[in-house]
Amino acid sequence: VQLQASGGGVVQAGDSLRLSCAFSGGTFSRATMAWFRQPPGQEREFVAGIRWPDSASTYGDFHKGRFRISRDTAQNTIYLQMNSLRPEDTAAYFCAARPARAIMSAMALPRTYDFWGQGTQVTVSS
Repeated sequence: VQLQASGGGVVQAGDSLRLSCAFSGGTFSRATMAWFRQPPGQEREFVAGIRWPDSASTYGDFHKGRFRISRDTAQNTIYLQMNSLRPEDTAAYFCAARPARAIMSAMALPRTYDFWGQGTQVTVSS
């Protein structure tokens, strides 16, 4: 399985971005995927996760509804829509995948995932 993240960039506070993560190397009837981010000099933190086939999703606490995760089955892609971006959202954003359905409480844990993308940088200026 390979993951390719894209969509990062330099934006101003209040702008929106949509990140994409395309996965290849298999089609999975059950899987869990997620976005994590790592701000400069900080630990990696969970942003959002989604699993299928039930499409259950869960989110980190910090963005308080500004972010939304979704998936496109036909395109083998997940997305992260980020609205009302803030300078503190500046980070490298990584997508991750597990070719199995994870329990909800495990979706926020990096060790749940078997595959990781290379990261896409998001920089938000004030």
